[in-house]
Amino acid sequence: MTEGDGMATVELLFSALPEHVRTARLVAAAVARRAGVDEAVLDELRLAVGEACSRAVGLHISHGVAAPVRVVLIEDEKKFSIEVGDDAPRPAPVSAASGAAHRPGSAQDEGGDGEDDMGLAVISGLVDDVEVTADETGGLIRMSWPTTPGAAVS
Repeated sequence: MTEGDGMATVELLFSALPEHVRTARLVAAAVARRAGVDEAVLDELRLAVGEACSRAVGLHISHGVAAPVRVVLIEDEKKFSIEVGDDAPRPAPVSAASGAAHRPGSAQDEGGDGEDDMGLAVISGLVDDVEVTADETGGLIRMSWPTTPGAAVS
């Protein structure tokens, strides 16, 4: 852990195999507890991390990406964030300026992303503060939870 600047960071890299998701969940929950995340939300945190990691593993497998899945745990003064990153390429986003060019059910929506959307819906239901980004180089899900100052176990 890097201490000193008010932030501590733990980075996990794991092969895109479903059996490693459980380990990522356990590590995330342990670091979150130490950071002062409320015990009451640790179950949701575990589920959200599991969902995000499973999604990244699935994307790596379906796109034939050999790179590891990245999980970064960031401990800040007031919040605890988890970033789950994948290297699966997505098509370039359609710009908002093109307006009606992208319609639900159009060819751009085809491609088996239904399960992908389901995972994101589950994560959004579990985490209040979530941000999802994706482009040609991969995707990132960033989730944050408030921490209770002074509750952290040193």
